[in-house]
Amino acid sequence: MANTTLAFFEEKHREALEKFYLPEDQEKFTQLPAKALTFCEEDDKRTPVVIEASGKTVGFFVLHTGENIQDFTANPNAMVIRALSINHPEQGKGYAKDAMLQLPEFVTVNFPDVNELILAVNFKNEPAKKLYEKAGFVDRGQIKHGPVGPQYVLHYDV
Repeated sequence: MANTTLAFFEEKHREALEKFYLPEDQEKFTQLPAKALTFCEEDDKRTPVVIEASGKTVGFFVLHTGENIQDFTANPNAMVIRALSINHPEQGKGYAKDAMLQLPEFVTVNFPDVNELILAVNFKNEPAKKLYEKAGFVDRGQIKHGPVGPQYVLHYDV
């Protein structure tokens, strides 16, 4: 496993996150960290998390709870993973997979009431779906309409 760790966002991460670059074909499927952070600042049910490797900020995602995730699930103890991205120069090094493999324990330690993780992945984003399934997420046949078309809703019981 790469030397990957998960950490809650701190101001020291902001500069690296604001420099994130994704090619257009990837950016349409997610939200760049700088924009996602503005939503986190407006909503205390959104928790920004950074993916670090060897002390460097390489990735980002948001953990979202509360009533604004009801379009994914009726489970009040669920948490939705949003806006996952790995900075383009750092892609292909296993960071996203490592982060997703570490996520259940990270959530259990920091959010002990959460019993389910949920994420949506666009039908056209097959590489991401494969990655999540390798990390243990399960497609239970739920489909959600997203901003760029239909999305698979994947679940992980914590």
